[in-house]
Amino acid sequence: MSTSEIAELRRTIGQLRQCVGALRSRYGDASAVRRLANDVERLDIDTADLDGVPLAVPAQAKAAERVPVPDTPYDPSLWHGADDEGVGGYKRDQR
Repeated sequence: MSTSEIAELRRTIGQLRQCVGALRSRYGDASAVRRLANDVERLDIDTADLDGVPLAVPAQAKAAERVPVPDTPYDPSLWHGADDEGVGGYKRDQR
């Protein structure tokens, strides 16, 4: 992120912090207000982390990092004892 983007993000986080403070004065220490305050703190921490991160690598440079996936079928023993998601599985209601 550029310096101006980081500055804008910090300014916006400051505004959010003020809004959460106003909510805290109105609703007290409600769990929703605590969660919002925690979210604002998390945004502040993540912004500080981004401030030191180098810019993203262009897509052309990532092309060399591709891992080929074979078209051959998987070994059926990998799925032995596995349930099918979404259909309840075959071990359902065993009594």
